[in-house]
Amino acid sequence: MKKLYWIILIAVILACSGILMSLHLSVTKEEMTYPSFLDAVNQDQVASVQFKENDNSLKVILNSDKDITYIVPNPKTENFTEFLLLHNIKVDNNDSYSPTKVIQVILIVTVITGVFLYIRTSGGKDKPLMKNAAKNNKAENRVKLGDVAGNAEAKCMVGDIIDFIKEPEKYSALGARMPKGVMLYGPPGTGKTLIAKAIATEAGVPFYAMSGSDFVQMYVGVGASRIRSLFNKAKKSEKAVIFIDEIDAIGKKRARSTSASNDERDQTLNALLTEMSGFHENKGIVVIGATNRLDTLDEALLRPGRFDRQIEVGLPDILARKKILKLYGDKKPLGDDVDLELLAKNTVSFSGAMLENLLNEAAIQAANEKSSYIQATHVDKAFYTVIAGSPLQDRSFISERDKSITAYHEAGHALATKLLQPEQYISKVTIIPSVRGAGGFNLSIPKDSLYQTKRQILCSIKILLAGRIAEELIFGEEEITTGASNDIQKASAMIVDYLNKYGMDEEMGLFSTAALEDQYDTDLLNKCRNQMHALYESTKKLMTDNKELLTDITKELLENESLKGEDIDRICLKKAV
Repeated sequence: MKKLYWIILIAVILACSGILMSLHLSVTKEEMTYPSFLDAVNQDQVASVQFKENDNSLKVILNSDKDITYIVPNPKTENFTEFLLLHNIKVDNNDSYSPTKVIQVILIVTVITGVFLYIRTSGGKDKPLMKNAAKNNKAENRVKLGDVAGNAEAKCMVGDIIDFIKEPEKYSALGARMPKGVMLYGPPGTGKTLIAKAIATEAGVPFYAMSGSDFVQMYVGVGASRIRSLFNKAKKSEKAVIFIDEIDAIGKKRARSTSASNDERDQTLNALLTEMSGFHENKGIVVIGATNRLDTLDEALLRPGRFDRQIEVGLPDILARKKILKLYGDKKPLGDDVDLELLAKNTVSFSGAMLENLLNEAAIQAANEKSSYIQATHVDKAFYTVIAGSPLQDRSFISERDKSITAYHEAGHALATKLLQPEQYISKVTIIPSVRGAGGFNLSIPKDSLYQTKRQILCSIKILLAGRIAEELIFGEEEITTGASNDIQKASAMIVDYLNKYGMDEEMGLFSTAALEDQYDTDLLNKCRNQMHALYESTKKLMTDNKELLTDITKELLENESLKGEDIDRICLKKAV
């Protein structure tokens, strides 16, 4: 219906504009001097005279040719109108009701009506957002829990939510209250949105989805208004799922001081809290939030009665990765040489979205090579493209010295991994630079584990430092490069967690300076530096003792540009024999 209104309005505007243009173009105007005009009057050739609004000129039409309008200067004499009337000339003092004026009025009214309807239907842009929010389980949004591979624990925990929405009476009879909110948290790409859609699909209720950023506005009160509009729309459905993605955009902890507070965000959060508290119990409406940063959310948002249940949607383990790869792999023509089980083993710390992207990149590689199916080589290329970026095609500008520095650096990481954490699988070591700016990279695959031990953390820091140590051993202390900047940053973060978060240091003990809030702790800084120096020296001694192995690995790296874990094992085994 709204589309029809807009079509009619546009048609009227175009028609009026066309008529105005045709009227304007059809009238021919010519200039006439005043003496010529008087001669025409005396000869009874003037049919009509019209006074223009500005009163500086006259519009004159002659009996001989009424298609031409002559413009004559207005003499502005006292008895000029009487003079015209005495010569039987029609006089018009007001042209406001001419056809042109009428059409102009119609056009103006139409435009004003259109603007009014636009403002009313847009509702400050709230209603289009609400329309986009109402994804009422159309075919493309019908995701079932069976389609969400992995996260078995999370799916189990939302099972009773689905049952509650379907049959609230069963729980009401036992005095149970339906959770008003479910907070899904975890790393990006783990399937939080898919689970929310699956809840709505399985329960057979409308799915209203919006992002937290949709409520963030410059003007105070707009975000709160949108929250109320969203909830009012859901209440009309009686049973529904309201999904707010990236809820941390509006749900961050409120500032303690007035000066640091954000009025718009605080009002939006207060509106959300009020709407959730105002829900009637057991009505079949559930609010689902999703965030990557649960620790930043306001406590009032997570208390019982608001988001009663918090469910972690974590990274998939090896079994879940197999299921995810099979789910996406079944939709693509995979060759017989593609081993999804081996791929699942090599993709530790990959999210579901990353796994989907990996197979998509492999499909793109196959299409670029005009292959009819995806081969193992395509998956291999896609894997390293996802990890480190596409390799540089033109490497002619890289000098032999830079190539040698990169080779020793990456060989240092590989050797330290082999000596310190032999349980890790070295997937690839390469000195081929990528488009992301990396001169090379070293990829080792850890085993799936719930925890990291003290030894593993310290060894991981040593492996990160081994690249800089290799540069120093071969080229000298004065020739170390900036290539270790990212390694140092990662190692520093791990040292801080080791001392301050995990309580693994003997001197620091079980104390975290984070409890001191914003107070700067000099002792922690000095302790981190001392610990880093001690680990550096320990790793330096290890690398010095195995300098020959470092040289051999580097030599093969320079020859082949890339090595696999089997090549590193062969080199180390040959020296051990």
